[in-house]
Amino acid sequence: MVRFGNMKAMAQVDKAEAMSKDQVLQQTAKPPKSPISKMLGGLVIVGGLAYFVLYAHKKPEATALDVAKVATGTATTENTRPQK
Repeated sequence: MVRFGNMKAMAQVDKAEAMSKDQVLQQTAKPPKSPISKMLGGLVIVGGLAYFVLYAHKKPEATALDVAKVATGTATTENTRPQK
């Protein structure tokens, strides 16, 4: 019969031994992505969310192109006024 009562203590001892040998536990030596690519990815995500929020709150007569122009800041009064 095998006892599992001290498995937790054994795991802590293994961690302590590994740390004492200057080993890195479950970490990579360098970050997987550069900070610039992370920033650009974040901007894409925020921009996409902003577009979809504006699209969800648009008036029925507005088109998707009108929403895109408003989201990018290139809209004119023709794009923001209802068409009759």
